[in-house]
Amino acid sequence: MDSQTCYHCGDICSSTAIVYDKKIFCCHGCKTVYDLMKSNDLLYYYELNEGAGTSPLHSREKYVFLDSPEIVERLLEFNHGDHQVVQFNIPSIHCSSCIWVLENLQKIHPGIQASQVDFPKKKVRITYSSQLLSLRNVVELLARIGYEPHIALDSAEPKEKKANHSLILKIGVAGFAFGNIMFLSFPEYFDLYGNQNTTADPWFVYYKDLFRWIMFGLSVPVVFYAGRDYLISAYKGIRSRLLNIDVPIALGILVLFIRSSIEILFDLGSGFFDSLSGLVFFLLVGKYFQNKTYDFLSFERDYKSYFPLAVTRLLDRDREESVAIYEVNMEDHLILRHGELIPVDCKLLQGRGWIDYSFVTGESNPVTVNQGDKIFAGGKQMGGRIEVEVLKTINQSYLTQLWEHSIFKENKVSRFQNLTDRIGKHFTLAVLSIATVATAYWLYFDPSKALNVFTAVLIIACPCALALSAPFALGNMLRIFGRLKFYLKNTQSIERMAKVDTAIFDKTGTLTSQVEPEIRYYGMPLNKEEEALLKTTLHTSNHPLSRSLRQILSDHDIRPLESFEEIEGSGVTGVQDGHSIKAGRADFVNLSAKDPTDETQVHISANDKYKGYYTFRNTYREGIGELMHELKSRLDLALLSGDNAGERGRLERLLPRLTPMYFEQKPEDKLRFVSDLQSQDKTVMMVGDGLNDAGALAQSDLGIAVTEDANIFSPACDAIIDAGKLKFLGRYIAASRQTIRIIKMSFVLSLLYNVIGLYFAVTGQLVPVIAAILMPLSSITVVAFVTLATRWTSRNLE
Repeated sequence: MDSQTCYHCGDICSSTAIVYDKKIFCCHGCKTVYDLMKSNDLLYYYELNEGAGTSPLHSREKYVFLDSPEIVERLLEFNHGDHQVVQFNIPSIHCSSCIWVLENLQKIHPGIQASQVDFPKKKVRITYSSQLLSLRNVVELLARIGYEPHIALDSAEPKEKKANHSLILKIGVAGFAFGNIMFLSFPEYFDLYGNQNTTADPWFVYYKDLFRWIMFGLSVPVVFYAGRDYLISAYKGIRSRLLNIDVPIALGILVLFIRSSIEILFDLGSGFFDSLSGLVFFLLVGKYFQNKTYDFLSFERDYKSYFPLAVTRLLDRDREESVAIYEVNMEDHLILRHGELIPVDCKLLQGRGWIDYSFVTGESNPVTVNQGDKIFAGGKQMGGRIEVEVLKTINQSYLTQLWEHSIFKENKVSRFQNLTDRIGKHFTLAVLSIATVATAYWLYFDPSKALNVFTAVLIIACPCALALSAPFALGNMLRIFGRLKFYLKNTQSIERMAKVDTAIFDKTGTLTSQVEPEIRYYGMPLNKEEEALLKTTLHTSNHPLSRSLRQILSDHDIRPLESFEEIEGSGVTGVQDGHSIKAGRADFVNLSAKDPTDETQVHISANDKYKGYYTFRNTYREGIGELMHELKSRLDLALLSGDNAGERGRLERLLPRLTPMYFEQKPEDKLRFVSDLQSQDKTVMMVGDGLNDAGALAQSDLGIAVTEDANIFSPACDAIIDAGKLKFLGRYIAASRQTIRIIKMSFVLSLLYNVIGLYFAVTGQLVPVIAAILMPLSSITVVAFVTLATRWTSRNLE
């Protein structure tokens, strides 16, 4: 039966599997969901994908806080009469059957009126009747069928909407004008107006002025609506005495528009409205491509992304209430259960505290907390129910103060000068110099051509292709990385990655896998009776090492113990049928001496006779050793860990020789370490996974968060990488450097077009047809080049 999988969720079934309706289920939760689907005629769910469901994890006490009207009001998107609408993030959505069942919730409960899934963002919007269902009922229904919503403190806060709609509208306006102006310009291209000693077509001559004024009318919204951002940016740049890339672009747009308007006003020609509209259209498309990122990811997460929305407050010995986290005051008494996050700094009053601080400090082993001891926000209670007294409100807690560091308020993009802007500064000066010299030359030899040459230089040298090179190359690479589960926040992150010369890695959760640790036994084998008693004793303990150890022991009947004792920080003792077992530290099992080691060990004695010990070792991710040696050839490496030095020996064998390793590092220590390196002119990449890395990730030039699921949690960062793809990080860095080389090559190609165009402009030979050919052709060529080159670069990334 061990090789069989659960019919609902697809997980491997143990010997405690449940057989129901001739099908096998791994737990009662999966069996209940199957029964629910069957009773509601929804078994088609399993035909869509085998093992499509997720194992339900549900506790009724968990959602008591959703009975609070204030919290419900914060979560609802719409609330009027009998109709309420709410949107949830469902991290477990993963296949077509998930979509199908979530969009058929009305068949499970009549109170659900409609539900719609946004698969890329892993969200579901539910409309329900408030008379038949409460919000708590809706959440419990989702959890019951295995789609538990992620409800955190940030869920109740208003979200800023991304302003992509305006850009799309501008692209539409510019594209519409570009197409129509090109169509109206055909008579000019084929000289149907008789301007070059050819026979004119009377019909076209008759409507010539109408065509030209229509083109003028179409160009007005292109310049002053679609292109206004470039005009504003250039104006601000000049005011700040900064010649950015938008200055020559704005000059080109204005000169094109003014000269074209003068030409049709005085019947001198049809102008350059086609080139003008094409220029703005291609620039906006490039901008959209550059700004296009991953809507379903969040790169700006803080403690609110995983803090509970509400907690249980103890009113007196018999009464509890669920309150919003911001309503918790000092000296309040809170109830925290197993697996719940500590939301505020507090003091333990009752119960046994086993606090897992791994997400805050990086320390992998839970900490024993005794009555009267202080507990810091961000830890997770791993034992049973405890009662605590609030010492600080959420706004004053240790974790919140960590986020008050100035580095989290700094705009990292502003610390780097964009590659295009650097080149654009020199390009602008060169264009203005050429225009001035050429105009002076013609003023001396032929003043009638001076104005024409000056405007022609500014028109033909407009850096359209130059401005498109970086957005299309970086944007295409951004999309390629995304397909490989390496999600970069923006295109500037690729530029920064190409400059990295120092890489800092966290250990716990970054280099190590989040699976169960590797456990080995050394000593005299335990007989069946001793192993059964050991497992029974470990079942009575909630210590994380006890839970890990009992998972690897053979299945035995769990019988009541005659006596059980657990000494915190030392070990456990169990007695049954006159036999005793001890598990814990060496001195706890009366072992007078042991070999010195940094490994985590649990020693065992049976009937006061020493038997042996279990060792617990972290499991490192596949390919980490190869990655580190690959990076060492290009970068300086270092390890920063909040954990102890117990794994130093294994790390020395895994990492390149003489790699600096620092242990027991607090969050502020990591941030300071990165800052010190930057003060030495180092470009630092920080790779981490937890809240203890958040400051260092924000401080670093490139912060990469490693995650098992990109949609659940990752601290504020510049990039999110799937844990399974971490071994390819060296290739991604190499690809970013190659992308920068491609951009520089495209700049050369763009400048070549400008040189050709400037020849016609400086010599006074620029005519509309040449401008109409050269400007779009240069843009299309550059875009095609960078697209093909970046795709070629990506061929060996996986």
